[in-house]
Amino acid sequence: MAQTMAMPLASSLSIVTKGGGAGGAAALLPDAISFSKPSTPKYGGLSIRCVRVGGVEIPNNKRVEYSLQYIHGIGRTRARQILCDVTMENKLTKDLSEEELITLRDEVSKYLIEGDLKRFNRLAVERLREIRCYRGIRHELGLPCRGQRTKNNCRTLKGKKVAVAGKKKASR
Repeated sequence: MAQTMAMPLASSLSIVTKGGGAGGAAALLPDAISFSKPSTPKYGGLSIRCVRVGGVEIPNNKRVEYSLQYIHGIGRTRARQILCDVTMENKLTKDLSEEELITLRDEVSKYLIEGDLKRFNRLAVERLREIRCYRGIRHELGLPCRGQRTKNNCRTLKGKKVAVAGKKKASR
């Protein structure tokens, strides 16, 4: 019968071989394999350890103030306000301790962010459409609803230019 042998290499890696005869792969492996495992494994210049705050993986190599801005609903002012409320130093994200991360997550969870904020905005626009107010109609038509001119600009909302057939310049 073929016998399976597993040797743990690291916390998440192991070698699995099929032991059998003396000439098998198990005979080539030493009795113990040891690897020096760094606290945060790095491949090239990238660090594997990711910090999740508010359901978003924020970058490790940036300061906390800027990495918090990767969360939808947190801008520059709110990121600074969160740091002031927590009384935390603005250091690199990868240098944060577990206690600091827990307090940061608790502070961020007090705000309306990510999916909840997107849902809130979507429901607000749907309400405007249902009551058929001016802003709701403009949202439906895909036009600006804050009083901007539409003769020349607002290409973001209107889309690409469409040529109108039969419209020619007047001859002199």
